[in-house]
Amino acid sequence: MMDIRLVRIDDRLIHGQVATVWTKSTNVERILVISDAVAHDTLRKALLVQAAPPGVKVNVITVEKMIDIFSDERFNGIKVMLLFTNPEDVQRVVEGKVVFQSVNIGGMSFTSGKRMISNAVAVDERDIAAFKYLNDQGIKLEIRKVVADNQVNLMELLKKEQLV
Repeated sequence: MMDIRLVRIDDRLIHGQVATVWTKSTNVERILVISDAVAHDTLRKALLVQAAPPGVKVNVITVEKMIDIFSDERFNGIKVMLLFTNPEDVQRVVEGKVVFQSVNIGGMSFTSGKRMISNAVAVDERDIAAFKYLNDQGIKLEIRKVVADNQVNLMELLKKEQLV
């Protein structure tokens, strides 16, 4: 089985913090960007591959592809970071039997219909439903933009904001 070192939701995907600090602190050799939309966007996909830090390979794949390769022997022991743009896609991989213990939420931008719950995270009803599902599966959900930040329990924050 692949060695999943970090599962992160950050709609910016690969940027300075991911490319430098998170890859070093988790000692990953591969970043898997998991998004149907990005996987079908040739330009964005090419830019993400180019943004890879030295010595780290980047692949941009669909949710289905992640489910397919999770138990593929060719990935045994490979240290990976899974990057998502939203919690719904994380829910889909968990439903597809991809196993991990926690999700780091780094950034979810504000758009119409969303509510800011921290300085970097905005959620709507779909996001909250996906987070509830993940929490019900025993997956720890923590907000942390950068490695040095204190972890904030997402579900406790949603309760405090009276959203669950």
